[in-house]
Amino acid sequence: MTLRPETTPAPQPGAIFTPPTTSSISNTPKPSALPDRTVTEPTTSKPEHPRDPPSFTQPKLRLEIRDLSHPGSAKFLSSIDTCTVFADAVHNVQRLLYRCPSDPHTNAPPTRSVTLVLRDMDGVAYTTGTDLDDDHKEIHFSLSYINNIQPARLTAEITGVLTHELVHCYQWNACNSCPGGLIEGIADWVRLCCDLSPPHWKRETGGDWDQGYQHTAYFLQYLETRFGEGTVRRINEKLRLHKYAAKAFWTELLGRPVEQLYGDYAGAGKGKGESQGGGGIADDATQTS
Repeated sequence: MTLRPETTPAPQPGAIFTPPTTSSISNTPKPSALPDRTVTEPTTSKPEHPRDPPSFTQPKLRLEIRDLSHPGSAKFLSSIDTCTVFADAVHNVQRLLYRCPSDPHTNAPPTRSVTLVLRDMDGVAYTTGTDLDDDHKEIHFSLSYINNIQPARLTAEITGVLTHELVHCYQWNACNSCPGGLIEGIADWVRLCCDLSPPHWKRETGGDWDQGYQHTAYFLQYLETRFGEGTVRRINEKLRLHKYAAKAFWTELLGRPVEQLYGDYAGAGKGKGESQGGGGIADDATQTS
């Protein structure tokens, strides 16, 4: 079995997200709890056609390759149409987290540019703000990791990692108070909704709800199905408006504590014979930051 590569630690969340202003917080009413629309079989949302005309102002997209002689560079360039994949991934992130700019219930951050930096480094990928200002983002993607992806998985894995990291360019983090597991879970939830989940991903209901990555992503998909389309979008919006306080956050939004919601999710999983493990490492396993 191939061991999961260690992810390079991401910079402090403050370097990634733009906190809301005081006026935007004080003048916004608290959202009411979403209705419970429990169903027996959660389903994964399907992305819209990737070439739908974008409704948002699009950021300037840049590519920086720091070592053209690295074998990972050739594999990257031969596996995807960078311009198309990059733009489509941005469109999907904006669509899933914010719907459209005319939606009065969501507010996207003013991300002006995203630079994809391919370089030789440990781990998989991470996202940060630039020295210019936090409206300009950089995604650092490991050439060594790309070089070690199985050939049949190159296009899907590169697109999946890029989509995950682009979520970090657009999501809110409750003024740096949000649990990291929820931040990473939202990023993998977007990847899941875009049909970019790796073969080793599976729904697991053991452990804590906020373990992050695909573990939390499947829990969020359960909430999206149970409480209706747009639930994760509202979670993200609430992370813009308030500092994170677990009891108030979840009961105001969904009408009950997150521990109870996760218990319901775990119970539903047991009925389907899903794994109750704490999240093992599989071949070609991927976690990004």
